[in-house]
Amino acid sequence: MEDSHSEKNIKKRSLISVLSLFFQSGYSAALGLASNLILTIVLPPATFGIYILTLSAISFLNYFSDIGLAASLIQKKEISDDDVKTTFTVQQILILILIGLAMLLTPLVKNIYQFPEEAVHLYWALLISFFLSSLKTIPSIHLERKVQFQKIVLVQIIENTVFYIAVSVFALAGFGLTSFTYSVIIRALVGTTVMYSLFFWMPRIGISMKSLKSLLSFGLPFQTNSFLALAKDDLIMLFLGKILGLEALGYIGWAKRWAEAPIRIISDNINRILFPVFSRIQHDKNRVGRILQKIISYQSLLLIPIYAGMILLMHQVVFLIPKYSKWAPALPIFYLICISAILSSYSTPFINLFNALGKVRLSFKFMLYWTVMTWVLVPLLTQFLGIYGFPVTLVFLSLTAVVIILLARRMVPFHFLLSVLPAVVASLIMSSVVLLISQLGTSYQIFLIASVVGVVIYLSVLHVVFRINIISEIRSLFSHE
Repeated sequence: MEDSHSEKNIKKRSLISVLSLFFQSGYSAALGLASNLILTIVLPPATFGIYILTLSAISFLNYFSDIGLAASLIQKKEISDDDVKTTFTVQQILILILIGLAMLLTPLVKNIYQFPEEAVHLYWALLISFFLSSLKTIPSIHLERKVQFQKIVLVQIIENTVFYIAVSVFALAGFGLTSFTYSVIIRALVGTTVMYSLFFWMPRIGISMKSLKSLLSFGLPFQTNSFLALAKDDLIMLFLGKILGLEALGYIGWAKRWAEAPIRIISDNINRILFPVFSRIQHDKNRVGRILQKIISYQSLLLIPIYAGMILLMHQVVFLIPKYSKWAPALPIFYLICISAILSSYSTPFINLFNALGKVRLSFKFMLYWTVMTWVLVPLLTQFLGIYGFPVTLVFLSLTAVVIILLARRMVPFHFLLSVLPAVVASLIMSSVVLLISQLGTSYQIFLIASVVGVVIYLSVLHVVFRINIISEIRSLFSHE
């Protein structure tokens, strides 16, 4: 029988998983783009701000939902029935406690942010979806351990399709903020049902103290990092919503969603499989290094030109789409977050590397630094720079990638500069031409010409100067060492 952890099998399943994740992201991005355009055209910035705020509140609850036990199940080489049962039981106990507390705190949340009644209903709907989504955790863990992300992807595709279509239809029908309320419930019900139809697992209740102790030895440090990420990303949104107001938060949320879209589509999908894959091959440092170098090269070839194009052409998008000029005040925020996103995208693969190699404390130190500096700089810079304090902080913190890369070089062998050089050079040449074209004015024709010419120049420089074919690079990502 063929070893499921063999090099050949891991490569094959990794490639299938990566392609599945990219298909899901591409599909969801196209669907999400259409839906996002409808929502941001129909809904005012303040309503969008309420949605961003409530999502951040639920993310806060989600942190406490399993105290790192799910990550422990993925990281462990072998797991037992007691491990799985203990993880599920502890998670559900925590989730029910959190939902109960969140419901009791509803009046306080409503008063702090001056929520309308529709926002309270959305808050409750997200709590219900939070519980339903937690039931998918164990089946998802089993699929991740097998590096069978294509099945998880199918669930996400169905969930996203249902959500984006529902929220768009409700918004166009004039339901306003209630569009999100109905849609998140529908999405959670459909997603949980589909997950169990693909990988059925009969929930079992029980706690093994031996399993719990073993799981927590990795889970607690890992979850501490998650808590710091939560405090850095989601709790700061709750702070900004109170200090700057819902309309300003809507601008920040709009800029952040657009600026981080390439990271969510490209970088996150690659990094999502790195943790389970690196955990399986953590003993072979040379092999880990070779995969890392391919990841860096691949990520650079896609992300750097995309961000260059977005920075140069986003102003045209805002003024060309009907009723979209209301988002013009968010453009400077968008540009700053784009710079932060491309720099910070080079931190994530190495944080996954540190975790997979068992160096969770090193990841913790970086997360602690980012969190502390976020809460020091954002309030300070917001006082002086207003709405720009947050994105300026992100740019500053993203520079930490340099230190992370240098530390990773001591653990595994890889060549960073050689991996990013072709993408940087080709993107600079492409950007100079796109900038000249965009100066001719704002119109659909100029936008289309600049986009097409930019792509052609970028691919031509890669092929002629560096002898790189992106399609071949994608095909070879996991096909050979």
